[in-house]
This record gives sequence, structure tokens and C-alpha cells, in this order.
Amino acid sequence: MPRLLIFLLALLVVGPALLGCSKPETDALRFGISSAPINLDPRFATDAASSRINRLLYQRLVDFDDAYLAKPALASWQALTPVHYRFQLINQQPEFHDGAALTTADIKATYDSVLDPDTASPHLAGFNMIDAIEIIDDRSIDFHLNKPDPLFPGRLVIGIMPAKLLVTDHPFNRHPIGSGPFQFVDWPEEGRLQLQRLNDKQTFEFIAVKNPTVRVLKLLRGEIDMLQNNLPSELVGYLAEQEEINLIKSPGSSFTYLGFNMQDEDTGNLNLRRAIAYALDRDAIIKYVMGDAATPANALLPPDHWAGNSDLLPYLHDPDKARLLLKQAGYVDGKRAQIIYKTSSDPFRIRLATVIQQQLSEVGIDVDLRSYDWGTFYGDIKAGRFQMFSLSWVGIKTPDIFRYVFHSEYIPPNGANRGHYSDIQADELIDAAEAELTLPQQAKYYAQLQAHLLQQLPYVPLWYEDHLFAARKEINGYTLARDGNYDGVIHVRRD
Repeated sequence: MPRLLIFLLALLVVGPALLGCSKPETDALRFGISSAPINLDPRFATDAASSRINRLLYQRLVDFDDAYLAKPALASWQALTPVHYRFQLINQQPEFHDGAALTTADIKATYDSVLDPDTASPHLAGFNMIDAIEIIDDRSIDFHLNKPDPLFPGRLVIGIMPAKLLVTDHPFNRHPIGSGPFQFVDWPEEGRLQLQRLNDKQTFEFIAVKNPTVRVLKLLRGEIDMLQNNLPSELVGYLAEQEEINLIKSPGSSFTYLGFNMQDEDTGNLNLRRAIAYALDRDAIIKYVMGDAATPANALLPPDHWAGNSDLLPYLHDPDKARLLLKQAGYVDGKRAQIIYKTSSDPFRIRLATVIQQQLSEVGIDVDLRSYDWGTFYGDIKAGRFQMFSLSWVGIKTPDIFRYVFHSEYIPPNGANRGHYSDIQADELIDAAEAELTLPQQAKYYAQLQAHLLQQLPYVPLWYEDHLFAARKEINGYTLARDGNYDGVIHVRRD
């Protein structure tokens, strides 16, 4: 079906709801997003929207370069010993948005809060190597570790918060106060967050519009000025033909996968998971559903990551092999596998899930597809209420993610091993990698680990999604980041 016809049909369905809307009379730059942030307290934020907004509101000690290696942000560092790091604030004295100076007391208070079990931060498990934090002076602070960790600087990416407010009941989740390039203005309704860029006092509104067609219509009508990602290929193609719209595309590192409950009788069966991997035609999905806006993935880390593995062999589409594996899994004499597949209610995610459902059905796997609003869906995944689900890991920079996601000691509430994957060899490879004192030696173990995970399939890797930014012609200066963050708004402007 031609792109224009698809769009017009969609317009007939959702357009009437917009006909009464007029272009808002505001100087704000309006950014359309598919889902609203959940929590603007960096100690608790785990969803992609919250993490991307928090990068604008808070500064971090450390960031990453294009090779995924840690680089100074708020502070530079020295490894005085393998278990003793000294961080020093760089450049001019930073300030919080309330005018208070940011000092090492705020750094210590932020990380002490994350390390406090009573805080119940989901990031606590990532800092269990910290033994003590010692303030040297207002600009120098020491981290003492209980074991060597060459990745340690790259872990310090929690947004720094003001110590004086951390000892109160200040609601950072709804009224954030950081020291980033944007400050919080208002959150007048759930789907509309207002921030102000500090360098020129430009106001921004981040407006949640779940339906991608409605999001595009709002862009065309001037009700939003820009949007990023989560569009089906037909809408992308349609936007590319519009003279009043600029499009930017860029390769991404966000890793999309199928996850499984390893304690379930069906999805805990390795042969079933391998059958799923062979039943999927990733290349067809990427070409025809995603408009070639993705790259097939074999592992969580991209192959060009310093700890990646570029030698992994993919599961190629092979329905006959999938059917044979299903027989080996015990699905014989007309018995078909039955799986409940959970996904979010985002229309594009539902469409992808529906194609996966069809491909699995063709080899003998019946999929009961269930979609939920983001909060309910994500809550179910965190609580382990699933057989199979699809999600993406966004913004992953360091290979410590493997411990957090796959080590048997990191089953919730200790980490994000939500599928209860327990494998002695995986644990040993993770432990061995972290025991090495140099990154090249760690990389060797992580390469072995990724080969092992591809064989065991606690996740079935799908793809790394490209990033897309669409904006009205008068919007310029935005750059796309490989991890899909929103940092481009720091320089974007309306000409």
C-alpha cells in the first residue's frame, strides 16, 4: 500500500480528534516523545525517557566518548592505587539551579544516598565495590573500593543532587533540582514537561504523544516542532516527502531483544528458545517493517565496543531447523508451544510484536500477544510476571551491564536479571572479567561471555535500532547521539 494512502487512512481514524486543535501560541520549542518520563530523580530513574531528560537536568562526574570509554564530565580522576580513585572538579565552580554551589559534599551525599539500602535505589547493585567515600576538600573527593575495578570511573554517571535537599523530603521525582544545562519549570500534566535552557532562557516542552500517527500529524500542523524515533517506516517515508520537514537519521546502539522467564516450563527450555531464534526473519522485519532503520544484533554490546565480539555468528532464518528444535523440546504429535508475549501499547511496538507472532506461528509456536500501557508493562517485567517480552536496553556504555542483567546473584531485587537466568559458566566468565586489571584482558572474557550467552539465549538478540529526528524546517542545530539521548536540544534552535 502506498505510503500516502496509509497515512490518509490513518488520518481518517485519528484526524477528527485533532481538527479542533490549533497551533499553540507559545515561544516554547515543543519536542514530541512517545512516552513520558516516569521519575526525574536520578537515583530511581530506569526508563529511557527519564534517563534522557535527567541528562539535561543533572550533571554527572563522568561521561563517554565515541569508543565507549569513560571521559571527564564534572570531574577528572586519578587511580592512586587499583582500589583508590581521586576525583577533582574541573573548570569553573558549578552551581545548582537554586544558585547553591556544587561541591564534593553534594557528590558524597548523592552516592551515599544511592548506597543506603533504605533508599532502595535500583542502581545500588552497580556500586557494591565502593567501600568508602572521603571528601578531601570542596573540589577533591576520594572513592575507596573493596576490590580493584578498572571500569569504576565509568560507573559514576548518576546525576549529582544537592546535599541540603537530600536530607529533606524534597520530591526530586516531580520537582528536580540539578546543575545541568536545563532547569525544571513545571509539570502541569502527565504528558507535558516544561524545562528551560539556561544559556538563553529558551523554554522547551516535552509532550508525550503515544500514537505515532498523531505525533506526525501534530508535527505537520505545527503543534510540535520536533520528534525523535518510534515511527513506523511508512510514516518516516511520508515525512521524507514533505518539504516543510527535515529528517536526520543515524545508526544507534539501543539493543532490542526478546527476554524469557527461565523458570517457566516452556520458555525455560533451551530448544524452544533456539527454535524462536531460528524462526525469526530479522532481515525481513528490518527491511519491510523498520524501513532498513536497524542493524541485526548478536549481543547486547555492539561489535565495535571495546568489550564487544565481532566474531559472533547470527541465528539465520531457518524454519525447518526451528521445527526440528521444537520436536526436540517435546512439542510432538500435534502439540504446539503456547507462549504469552508481553509488550507495550506503543503502536509501533505492537506492530513489530505482531510480525514476530506471525513468524513464530508459522513454525508451530502459538503466541498470545498482550500489550499494556508502559507503566503496567514495565512493572510486570520488573516483577518477573512474564513468559516472553520484548524491550530495549538504551544507553549502555560499560560491560558491567552483564553482571547486572545475567549474573545469578543479580536476580531482583538485587539487579535486572528478571528472567532468573542462572548459569555457572556465565557467572564464572563475568567474575573472571571483573577480576582483570586491564581493559584488554577484560575484553577477552567478555567476548567469551557473549558467545556463551548467544548459545544459551537468555535473550534472543534482535537488532540495534537507528535513530531518527524529524523537525519543521525552521528547526536547526540538532545532532543525534548514538545512544538516542536528547542532548541535541542543548544546541537546537528555531531560525
